[in-house]
Amino acid sequence: MKSADKHHRNGSMRDSRATIMDVARDAGVSKTSVSRYLSGEFKVLSDDIRQRIEASIARLGYRPSQMARGLKGGRTRLIGLVVADVMNPYSVAILHGAEAVCQQHGYTLMLCNTGNDEAREKQALTMLRSYDVEGLIVHSQGRPSRFMYDLLESNLPVVLVDRRVSGIEVDLVGLDNRQAGRAATVHLIERGFTDILYVTQPIRAVSSREERHTAFLETLAARPDCRGETLELAALEGDAALDHALAAFMSRAGTQRKALLAASGVVTLQLVLALRRLGLTVPQQVGLLGFDELSWSKLVEPGISTLAQPTDEIGFQAATRLLERIATPGHDHHELLLPGTLIVRGSTSA
Repeated sequence: MKSADKHHRNGSMRDSRATIMDVARDAGVSKTSVSRYLSGEFKVLSDDIRQRIEASIARLGYRPSQMARGLKGGRTRLIGLVVADVMNPYSVAILHGAEAVCQQHGYTLMLCNTGNDEAREKQALTMLRSYDVEGLIVHSQGRPSRFMYDLLESNLPVVLVDRRVSGIEVDLVGLDNRQAGRAATVHLIERGFTDILYVTQPIRAVSSREERHTAFLETLAARPDCRGETLELAALEGDAALDHALAAFMSRAGTQRKALLAASGVVTLQLVLALRRLGLTVPQQVGLLGFDELSWSKLVEPGISTLAQPTDEIGFQAATRLLERIATPGHDHHELLLPGTLIVRGSTSA
């Protein structure tokens, strides 16, 4: 009976998480001794006490709360990562790069997805701050709120990814969008495509989209033999509207070779599907170049030319910059803009 009762008590202890006091009582030592053991201060403990504590921890299934230990020491070693769209491969690559740095330095990364929604972004940032994260990496939904400005003006270390917040100094890591926009446009022109439709998600208030679009317009302005037009997908409703807009572009008078320049991987996919619906062949009837190198870009015949972003490196550098700012606060803020890489495939053949 006693044996069964003892087994029942031990089973209950495992079911209801054991505490440091439970370990101390079971081992017949003080709570201070257990704390010293957990902190690795073995030299101040006798071999007998150390072995008893070790046995009690194993018997009770005790697991120290890293959160509680961190708060006691003034450190949580938590980093928050807020992304605008977790379904976008860009966000996944940013996560991969940032996580590598955090793991290397003993930090845990907490991911929040805002779905490009301002209210959800505020909710995510509020939640992460409630966990006492030591810093934030933020890929903003693009339209900075008063809450975002207040956050950036606080003492919490923050690094922005890709998208600036105007009017405030803050660290930023991202693509050199102007360089990339010029490179993409020049490539199309050099391949003989001199009538170009630039297709993008809503531009307003998203700095990376504004910069790419500006580079496109400036490059065309220096080439009077070329012409260009911009199509914002936000103004369209459904596949039929996109198909109609592309058909209108293709039927425009003139003998110049036509091409589509997609401002993101999301847009590239929409254009590939639309071209199939319209029965248009690439590059014979229309060229196609898209920002972002996606896993399927080389699989779609004849292969989609892309302007690849160093997304993994952007995430890596953003996390590195954040940990540097946590370790040594007070340095001047600055931006790190990384170059894109043009990957040429059949969709832009001359």
